[in-house]
Amino acid sequence: MSEPREPRSREDYARGLPDHHDPTAGFAGAAPAQSALTLRLILALFGLVVCTLGGIGWLLTDLPVWPAIVLLFFAAVAVVDIGVIVRRKARGEPG
Repeated sequence: MSEPREPRSREDYARGLPDHHDPTAGFAGAAPAQSALTLRLILALFGLVVCTLGGIGWLLTDLPVWPAIVLLFFAAVAVVDIGVIVRRKARGEPG
């Protein structure tokens, strides 16, 4: 059984995590892949706004309700994704 791990520092993430496999690292002089957390956060916020407004707007029409439910479900998924991203950025992951 392995011993308990210490929390990772920002420097650990900057060096790269162990057992991380990047198949394109060093290929044709390419830099190692970076996590795009900020881009993911922006896209999740965009999805949250669009799905929330679309779902509410759809409910205000006389059309069937199921598309609004689907849009609001996607908005809830975006909220969970934003929470995961914020937690990863708070612990010091780059991106």
